[in-house]
Amino acid sequence: MRIIPAIDIIEGKCVRLSKGDYNTKIIYNENPLEVAKSFEAHGIEYLHLVDLDGAKSSQIVNYKILEQIATQTKLKIDFGGGLKSDSDLKIAFESGANQITGGSIAVKNRELFEKWIAEYGSDKIILGADANNEKVAVSGWLEDSNEDLIPFIQNYQSKGIKYVICTDIAKDGMLEGPSFDLYAKILSEAKGIKLIASGGISTFDELPRLAELGCEGTIIGKAIYEGRISLKQLKNYILSMNY
Repeated sequence: MRIIPAIDIIEGKCVRLSKGDYNTKIIYNENPLEVAKSFEAHGIEYLHLVDLDGAKSSQIVNYKILEQIATQTKLKIDFGGGLKSDSDLKIAFESGANQITGGSIAVKNRELFEKWIAEYGSDKIILGADANNEKVAVSGWLEDSNEDLIPFIQNYQSKGIKYVICTDIAKDGMLEGPSFDLYAKILSEAKGIKLIASGGISTFDELPRLAELGCEGTIIGKAIYEGRISLKQLKNYILSMNY
């Protein structure tokens, strides 16, 4: 299982929110590049980078941060937040993203998102399926859609999607543990999906449990920033998986 730390960006700074609420913002570092370099120094290869300004706006905003991290580290970055047009996508890939995550766009403009899957391939495009009571949420989680989570994932599987990041919004940033039951359900009903768990990770012991469930990756945010899971623990875990 891949370990994927998260950096969420507002106004160029590394922040975390609780349950996606912008009023709960805590700034953890003024310098996202510094944070990314410390991940890389601990043997981490992947990064989940979210443009929270972009998620609320009508276009990509913090692509310069993406470019900085992509040019000054070897991290493989998946980038999301505010990708709403072909030009946003082009900017993200040109700025150094390895993969992009489409959430709101996959609900609001299926035609465009399906075009991206066909054009760039399923290794480059990740479906962001963030859920509130098993309903897909959009626009930086500021609104719920009427889409049921699992049929939504299955539908995109039929269009070629391989990777899905699923955040249970009720768990996000709460440090109360991830949605094991929800992930088990997704993996049993959307066979063959590469599921990346996100939201609620609070202790190191949860990681082997997610791996046992069959999650392909897990995104860890606040637990790292609050010191609940150390980078040293993650480094040892990655080393143990490589042997």
